[in-house]
Amino acid sequence: MTAFNYTNQTVLITGASSGIGRVFAQTLAARGAHVLLLARSGAVLDSLAADLSRRHGIRAHALVADLGQPGAASEAYARACALGMPPDVLINNAGFATHGRFESIGLARQTLEVAVNCSALMELTHRALPHMLAQGRGAIINVASTAALQPDPYMAVYGACKAFVLSFSEALWAENRRRGVRVLALCPGATDTPFFDVVAAPEAAVGRRMAPQAVVDEALRALDRGRSSHVAGRPNRLLAWLPRLLPRQTVLGIVEGMLKPKTA
Repeated sequence: MTAFNYTNQTVLITGASSGIGRVFAQTLAARGAHVLLLARSGAVLDSLAADLSRRHGIRAHALVADLGQPGAASEAYARACALGMPPDVLINNAGFATHGRFESIGLARQTLEVAVNCSALMELTHRALPHMLAQGRGAIINVASTAALQPDPYMAVYGACKAFVLSFSEALWAENRRRGVRVLALCPGATDTPFFDVVAAPEAAVGRRMAPQAVVDEALRALDRGRSSHVAGRPNRLLAWLPRLLPRQTVLGIVEGMLKPKTA
């Protein structure tokens, strides 16, 4: 499969204000893509859009939206089209996690977690895919996680959300691989981003944190190769084999020990 050419392509990136999403925006703008930056922080997005446009001579626009709100994803897509920039590439990166015993975490927070990590991702994909199919070309990168590879005690909802993202993305890969649209589920492990500041639990970060640029570079190479999914980082790929080699309850015991909340 040939390398994807991003020159003059429009890329919509959710969670673009920081971390992996911000690095995707910087990397693809440097490759000549026009970027639509979607997150809640308008001032941060405006600054990033201005910087990318100045540096690379591309179009860059902020789309301020809270993807946890009903209909926000569709509204953001409509604004992209109103700018004359329906996305040729969609990167669903926005997401957050909760950590702790399931019953101790507020239901509203966990419902929001499902809305952002699953529902908004599905909604944006449903809006964007027809345009890509109509032109016979496009790409979707859905950011899952190594948490998708096994159940995650104390991060039960997050792990289930990312398992949904992985399964959903691989199914779409199979549906669209002969129609010109590439689909990739990206499964990073612990990454050096503000993600863990939101989780507020150091034990949720398993292993050494990868640099966001390394994660993005691996993702783009995997997309070029036509992969349906990719686990970023060699140590993470080795760990990904554990659920295939060990009994399921053994794996659950190991993961529970890693993620168990630390108490004073």
